[in-house]
Amino acid sequence: MAKQIDVYREWLGITETERPLNYYQLLKLKQFEDDPEKIRASYRKLNAHVRRYQTGEFGPQSQQLLNELAKAMLCLTDAQRKSDYDASLGRVRVEEGKRPTFEQILLSRKMLTPEQLNRVRAFADAVGLPIRDALLQQKSVSAEAVMQAYAESVGLPYVDLAETGIDETLVLQIPTAVARNFSCVPVMVDDGQLLIASPNPLNPDMEEHLRHRVGMPVRSVFCTPAGVNAAIDKYYSREALQAAAAAAKQAAATKASAARPEPARKPAAKAQPQAPAPSEERPAAAASPEGFKRTLMVVWIVFMALMILFIAYKMFTA
Repeated sequence: MAKQIDVYREWLGITETERPLNYYQLLKLKQFEDDPEKIRASYRKLNAHVRRYQTGEFGPQSQQLLNELAKAMLCLTDAQRKSDYDASLGRVRVEEGKRPTFEQILLSRKMLTPEQLNRVRAFADAVGLPIRDALLQQKSVSAEAVMQAYAESVGLPYVDLAETGIDETLVLQIPTAVARNFSCVPVMVDDGQLLIASPNPLNPDMEEHLRHRVGMPVRSVFCTPAGVNAAIDKYYSREALQAAAAAAKQAAATKASAARPEPARKPAAKAQPQAPAPSEERPAAAASPEGFKRTLMVVWIVFMALMILFIAYKMFTA
């Protein structure tokens, strides 16, 4: 029997005994924390800590907890999903204020000075690029910082694919051509939605195509260009796809085997009553025509004899 452990208490130091934990408790945040930077920072710290247990005897528990942490972070850094989740915990909805723009976030976090931002604007105008792409091309700010700021400005999550990983069982649902042409990979299914990581927002037509393909709504999360390229090379190589197909086939077979009802045992055959043995007596043979004639003759002789005796009797008694 696998050894049991309370991973929340033993690994995360969470003393709350009520289960399940909400996302704020799981990430060790104050209730209804709204700062995406603080949410991501807490997630990264806990993620790094739990990864230490992946290669030990508690590998499966570690992976399950890593998935829970990732789901919590991705929900709480998605403006719309966070609002819905907070309401489910009893938070009174308030009208959302104006979200800071990408440029405002760059300045407020001192990623750029106003002078540097002006130079980036000039470069972006000259080459015909959005400021985000101009920054990525210039590399004056790390791609991770740029994508985090951009994700926050549009109210969507940012994910480090090397840190969080992806659910390999989903790889086969997104064709290689789609992954490469649109620079996107599936991350996980959460709250009935497929989360797709890409450096760019998915256009509505692609979202609709993927929704029909996977049979559920699709929601974007952002990552760096290098991150998605590395994930595509890793999970969409020929060897990786063959391994994923084999794993999916095995999982389907296991699921089908578990769902298949056990055939009912055939009841033991009851002893059938034996038919009585046929009688050894032979049926009487049918009378032949010759025998019938002889019998009739005997009857006639007896009748005539009786008649003669009757007449003689009458004569003597007259």
